[in-house]
Amino acid sequence: MLGRLGRFSYRRRWSVVAVWLLALSGAVLLAVKSEGPVNTRATMPGIESQQAFDLIAERFPGAAADGASATLVFVAPPGQALTSAANKKVIDTALAAVSGGPQVARVVPPSPGGSISAGGSTGFASVTYRVPSPEVTEESRTALADAVGRARAAGLTAEMSGSALKTGTRMSPMELAGVAIAAVVLLMTFGSMVAAGLPLLTAIIGVAVSFLGVWAAAGPLEMAITSGMLALMLGLAVGIDYAMFVVSRFREERHSGDAEQAAGRAVGTAGSAVAFAGTTVVIALAGLSVVGIPSLAKMGLAAAGAVVVAVLVALTLVPALLGFAPNRVLARAQRRGGARTPARRSVARPWMRLVLRRPLVITLAGAALLAAIAVPALFLRLGTPGDASRPVTETQRRAYDLRAAAFGPGFNGPLTVVVDARGAADPKAAVATVADSIRATGGVVSVSKASFNPQGDTAVLTAVPSSGPTDARTETLVETLRAARPGVAAAAGVSYEITGTTALDIDMARKTRSALVPYVSIVIGLAVLLLLVVFRSVWVPVKAALGFLLSLFAALGVIVAVFQWGWAAGVLGVEQSGPVMSLMPILLVGIVFGLAMDYEVFLVSRMREAHAHGRPAQDAIVTGFAQSSKVVVAAAVIMIAVFGGFAAADEPLIKMVGLGLACAVFFDAFVVRLTLVPAVLQLLGERAWWLPGRLDRWLPHVDVEGGSLSEEQSGPEPAHALSAR
Repeated sequence: MLGRLGRFSYRRRWSVVAVWLLALSGAVLLAVKSEGPVNTRATMPGIESQQAFDLIAERFPGAAADGASATLVFVAPPGQALTSAANKKVIDTALAAVSGGPQVARVVPPSPGGSISAGGSTGFASVTYRVPSPEVTEESRTALADAVGRARAAGLTAEMSGSALKTGTRMSPMELAGVAIAAVVLLMTFGSMVAAGLPLLTAIIGVAVSFLGVWAAAGPLEMAITSGMLALMLGLAVGIDYAMFVVSRFREERHSGDAEQAAGRAVGTAGSAVAFAGTTVVIALAGLSVVGIPSLAKMGLAAAGAVVVAVLVALTLVPALLGFAPNRVLARAQRRGGARTPARRSVARPWMRLVLRRPLVITLAGAALLAAIAVPALFLRLGTPGDASRPVTETQRRAYDLRAAAFGPGFNGPLTVVVDARGAADPKAAVATVADSIRATGGVVSVSKASFNPQGDTAVLTAVPSSGPTDARTETLVETLRAARPGVAAAAGVSYEITGTTALDIDMARKTRSALVPYVSIVIGLAVLLLLVVFRSVWVPVKAALGFLLSLFAALGVIVAVFQWGWAAGVLGVEQSGPVMSLMPILLVGIVFGLAMDYEVFLVSRMREAHAHGRPAQDAIVTGFAQSSKVVVAAAVIMIAVFGGFAAADEPLIKMVGLGLACAVFFDAFVVRLTLVPAVLQLLGERAWWLPGRLDRWLPHVDVEGGSLSEEQSGPEPAHALSAR
């Protein structure tokens, strides 16, 4: 079927190209008319913090809980106080530029005893908007910047932070550098400008369609910019690789057939592997929907859509473009003689001789190396890095530091206590009992005055911890407060919940941590089942799954060492170490699984093909490795370059995912697939391809090796066969 699709795309190249250009034009039009990604905080149904937020929205309907906010921090010159008449006038004048805005609901200036520090040198003003952060206009943001500018001009130090400032993620020059490196690798691999440019061109078209599609759907589906960036990152990487596999197989098939037949065989063989590998990535990413985190599900589906587009491009647009230059994609020597080009000196066969000579030593050494790198993963701590993780060049980071220095680190991440006093005889006294209990808890600096709803049956308190939002002591404090709650609630005759940004991050981290092991188990089970069908072997899937685990945990080890422990943090632009973002590990599992299966399929399918054609097990390993290793190495280098470029992104999640994927691809391609796989297959010998007879009869047959193409082409030559151009 895929062979016929490849020949059809080759013959009807103009029609295929026209369809993709129409798809691109439609995506552009939809994206232009859409509102684009939104800035929404991740929600997670079923956790206490989320339930408390929902209770606030129900009992305080006029509180605009989803409205954007901003904080303006002011610091008086040395030796002065903000309460002086001159400085107070400066602040009032600055805030006047904000308070008159049409979107502003309330402006609370700095006041002694609350938002001005004990020494009087530092204070902050709170700005609340009537609209959520995606709807904050540029005019409102400009007003904030003007207020800060006026305070600075008058001699004060002024910075700002808050959700109203968020404007999205910017592209980094390093991301473009990754594409440039991919172009160089393709040129070195193929030795032809056309062959090198074709995968880049098709990948850019595919990722443009998918990224613009995500952009158009982001508003109605309430997706954040991270969904689009993930789709861009993954779509670009797999798009280049999938197209390269088809082009490489087309060049091989031109030795023994005309261009149209070569296109059909390339799509029928390499395209089969592309379709299978892409399916594994899509299933793993779509499987993120079952974790129970809506924002993670949206990111997974957006990235899965980008992979689907990349597969369709490789199966249709690539053979169509090959039809325009079937000879130009060949190496120069092959174009001159039309025969097989002499084999260049390669490290593939010497490397195979080394691996196959000492397979047990190689296996133990490779596994030990990855296990050692994975050790930091045992100390993984999840959370949500906030403004503290931003560069010091950004005003949000400077505002964070100023507040932490003046009021303590916990002031940047206060806890919100929602007290439901409907069943209490004296709600105010009951709320006071709760406040006294929290105030007496070690690790709590202060507890605010209670704010009641109009009915007087629900109150909100603010508790300031002594530790920062991402500090492990803050998580311990939340656990302590919740552990003491049953006794306090029973004595006061109320119920209460602890929420706030910090508590929400802690609850999300816990739920993600609990979902990680089940999700990994599902992914591993899926990997074993799919590879069992493709390779019709018991040991190949088991080996692939174990290799995937080694690559995954080694990559997590690097992430923990860099972002949590601070190793080489300065080189990667990590300003402050802290917990790993809650969504990152489970997102990494879904993506790394698909990429690991990519290399497994592309490498082992050629070994399986050689063994199916009668070669002994060891010869099949050498033959398959020689045929596929060069392309797998090039694909891995391209992915490392693309993902490594995204490690320079501003968004912390994208930075972590970019570095994690770059490391995972390196470990999986070079250590696991190109080293451990042939070593383990050598140890297993003929047993590597063993499958029980009953299981063989039950499993469906998948022709990844393209054997049916040989049978089909052994018949009469089709009348429409075109001669090579």
